[in-house]
Formats: sequence, C-alpha cells, structure tokens
Amino acid sequence: MGFGFYILTIRLGFYRLFFLQNKMKKLNTVPKIKNYATGQSIRLSEKTMEKREEVNTFLSGLGDVSLFIKQIFKETFTRRFEFKEFLRQCYEIGNKSLPLIIVTGAIMGIVFTIQSRPSLAKFGAETMLPGMVAVSIIREIGPIITALICAGKIGSGMGAELGSMKVTEQIDAMEVSATNPMKYLVVTRVIAATLMLPILVLFADAFGIAGSWIGANIKGDVNIVLYFYQAFAALDWMDFFPALIKTFFFGAVIGVTGCYKGYTAGRGTESVGIAANSAVVISSLLVIIVDMIAVQITDMLL
Repeated sequence: MGFGFYILTIRLGFYRLFFLQNKMKKLNTVPKIKNYATGQSIRLSEKTMEKREEVNTFLSGLGDVSLFIKQIFKETFTRRFEFKEFLRQCYEIGNKSLPLIIVTGAIMGIVFTIQSRPSLAKFGAETMLPGMVAVSIIREIGPIITALICAGKIGSGMGAELGSMKVTEQIDAMEVSATNPMKYLVVTRVIAATLMLPILVLFADAFGIAGSWIGANIKGDVNIVLYFYQAFAALDWMDFFPALIKTFFFGAVIGVTGCYKGYTAGRGTESVGIAANSAVVISSLLVIIVDMIAVQITDMLL
C-alpha cells in the first residue's frame, strides 16, 4: 500500500510538471497577426515586439506631455496666481543668468567679427562688416546661442529642483496641505522662463554688437559712432521682430521640458540626475527644432 501510494505521488508530480511546462510555453508564445490579404497568420519577431513597445512608450509619453501642457494652460488662467513665486522665479531665471549671457554675447561678437573680417577683406567689402555682424546676431546667433545656454542652465535647474522635491515627497505634501503644486511650482516657472528669455536675448544682442566693435578694433581703428551707425543702418524691423517672437517659444519649450522632467521624475535618488540630464538634452533639441520651424515660416511670409 505504501509503495503504490509512492508511485502514484510520483506520477502526479510528473503530470503537474508537464502541465506547468505547457502553460509556460503558451505564455512565452510570440504573438501572431493575421494577414487579411492572404488569410495567413504571421509570427512577430522579438525585434518587432521591441520596436512596438518603443512606439507604445513614445506615444504614451507624448500623451502625458499633452496632458501636462493642457494642465499648465488650465492652471494659468485660473484665479489665485502665485505672483510672489513668479517674481522669485523671474529673479532666479533672469537676473542670475544675466552675467553669463552678457559674457557669452560679447565673446560671440568678438569671435564672429575676427573670423568674418578676412573673408570680407578678400572681396574689398570690409565696410559691410558691421551690418553683416549685426544682422547675423539679431536674426539667428543671439537667440539660438542664448536659448541653448538657458536650456543648459535653466532646464537642468528646473529638472533637478522639481525632481528632488518629487523624491523627498514635498510635492505630495503640498497636495495634502491643499496647495496646488502645478500652479505654484510649474506655472510660475514656465511663465517666468517664457518672459525672461526674450529679455536675455536683447542683452545678448546688444553686447554681441558691442563685442563686434571690439573685435573690429583689434586690427584696426574704427570709430564707435560710425560702427554702430553702419550696424543699425543695415537692420530692418523684420530682422528684429521674427527673432524676438521665436524667443518666447524658446522660453516656453525650456520651461515646459524642465518642469515636466522634474515633475514626473521617479522615486529613486538617481532619478534626479536623470531628470536634469534629459531636461537639458530634450530642451536643446526642441529649441533647434522650433528655430528651424520659425525660420521656415519667416521665409514663407517674407
């Protein structure tokens, strides 16, 4: 009796292992899709499944960003705007970034002038140097260089600050204490970045043209009044207006990207660094894409 019970137990164990093995095979079966043209089922490869997961992740992330932007617009136009926090963010973004922008703008003007002067001298067109430098800085170099610098400084700062608040559960504490974190943390930063970046670009343009005068005087003697007269004589209102408009979009892109990456950071401490790094990379790429679109629109309208 004992031996027969022992054999029965072994057989039941084998049956159970066989059942579990078949079940695992069914779970690990690669999905199939039906080709309605031929009526046959096509087995999807592992690489195809990985690409499908990447596409699903990208589309879900795009949807999350859209909802995030929608929430920003909703909270922007509701009452009880956090004006004190907005002024503090304007100071943090604008005033603390100003020295870096001024130095960068001046160096940019000096280097661009030194590099451009020999090429113009070959054609005897050195008198066109002030106008060429001024148009180049106002239209493209000033806005894009300033936006990329701000993407590195402001975008990383927003991502790291909000990411650390997410990790330490300060954002959850604000929600519990009936404080709207989206309005207090995100909306103020996005609006401040949108409004401060055009002002920083104006400083970069001004000091860039002043730096170009310094660069022109390294190997020559150019009167400052004559130089600035020739520089501004070559400028037109349509050189200045489109460049100023696109800087608002640059600031909005940097603010939204930095806040989104920080606000949606993970719970681990390493997620703060990931949020700051991805905020810089993505905002820099988006600035270049927005600049390309703005240049195409300006070219079509003019």
